[in-house]
Amino acid sequence: MGEKVVAGRFDLSDRQHYRDKLRRCLSGLELLLERKRFDRPKNLMGLEIELNLAGPDGMPRMLNGQVLERIASRDFQTELAMFNLEVNIAPHRLGGRVFDRLAEELRTSLAYAHRKAGEVDAGIVMIGILPTLDRDDLVSSNLSDVDRYTLLNDQIVAARGEDFLLDIDGVERLTCTSKSIVPEAACTSVQLHLQVTPEKFADVWNAAQAVTAAQIAVGANSPFLFGRELWRESRPPLFQQSTDTRPPELQAQGVRPRTWFGERWITSAHDLFEENLRYFPALLPICDDEEPLEVIEADGVPSLAELVLHNGTVYRWNRPVYGIADGSPHLRVENRVLPAGPTVTDVVANAAFYYGLVRALAEESRPVWTRLPFEAAEANFDAACRHGIEARLEWPRRGRYGGTAQVDAVTLVRDELLPLAETGLAAWGVERADRDLYLGVIEERCRRRVNGASWQAATFHRALDAGLGRDAALAATTRCYSRLSHEGEPVHTWPVGLPEPAPAG
Repeated sequence: MGEKVVAGRFDLSDRQHYRDKLRRCLSGLELLLERKRFDRPKNLMGLEIELNLAGPDGMPRMLNGQVLERIASRDFQTELAMFNLEVNIAPHRLGGRVFDRLAEELRTSLAYAHRKAGEVDAGIVMIGILPTLDRDDLVSSNLSDVDRYTLLNDQIVAARGEDFLLDIDGVERLTCTSKSIVPEAACTSVQLHLQVTPEKFADVWNAAQAVTAAQIAVGANSPFLFGRELWRESRPPLFQQSTDTRPPELQAQGVRPRTWFGERWITSAHDLFEENLRYFPALLPICDDEEPLEVIEADGVPSLAELVLHNGTVYRWNRPVYGIADGSPHLRVENRVLPAGPTVTDVVANAAFYYGLVRALAEESRPVWTRLPFEAAEANFDAACRHGIEARLEWPRRGRYGGTAQVDAVTLVRDELLPLAETGLAAWGVERADRDLYLGVIEERCRRRVNGASWQAATFHRALDAGLGRDAALAATTRCYSRLSHEGEPVHTWPVGLPEPAPAG
């Protein structure tokens, strides 16, 4: 959420007041849009990465408070659980050698954090789900010591009224329950921000929704949870189930989950904020004293604090963001699809692919969302999460015949989407050296059919074949992954298997 809140109790009047305030905030947003008060185009992108802490043995370390004290940088913050951190990179203007600069900043920041974590016998692991996490690690006593996390957990638990059921059927099946939302903390992601004008927002959001499946297919990196091999990208089902405020009866009625793909293409940013109010009860009914309509009439810029807070408790994979910078309001699309890792080069390649692709698709004369049913885009996302680089996706046919067809994700990416991404990056003014380097990483993943998830699974099975037990194989895979991740060569170049035969155990 990113908001500082103070834990407390809420009564009926708090919720009614908050609902009324949300409506006034939405009216304020409408006025700002009507009066064209938003910032002019700046081609700004931003990036956040959620990280894991693990020891030399590959096991999670509940030490984020101690590590953050040693890092002592505002770029690093807590996340939900004590084995999580988040690093935030300052906004960059798209163009030139922006991706090389971004990669250098990330390498410097993460190497520093890794050294500081080493002072307490821990290290930074950039991975979608840490394979060595156990159910006993994901309990409420391991929540970060921050009021907003405790309060959010309490409100979601109260709204659900019973234990959370985790049921993910993949290569293997995991079924268990949790008394808190802490299993969500297993999901560590990369969040890509793009500041857009209100006029471009719907096109960019629709394009981002259309390409989520391609992002996951080439970037999946979360095949394990609680010792089970599940989906190639297990974060989405885990995140949805661990934050699901709906008991089974409400699920059966078709009530929407707070973590969701959406249900339609949009025509404006207002559509998404209005849906948030219409479909989702407030979890944190905390109000400030600002009256947004009065602020606007006085030519001020309202914070819309309640709208922002509520939006932060609806977990769309592409989320609208309202913000203020240098005294001007702006809108961003926050892409939350990708897992963290495996390396800085891989993260930056994923970012280059995304920013180039959404630019090109948003400017097409026949936009993909006019030719692809929304339900197909959602089914594609599900297929990519399940199967990763081996997924088959539905996509509009090229040429005059129209309609859609099933195609291998790697074929779609190599033949159609990478050329579009190249065009989009050129339109941003990104230099050819950056375009060739980072889109080349995506092309090589497709050529070799390798991403972080496929490497993890293959290495785990090699460890089993070498005689290790499951827990030992997962720990050895994690240690090998961590070493290769810090060496920095992209994942498609990593040798499969452990560096040397390990004793049976």
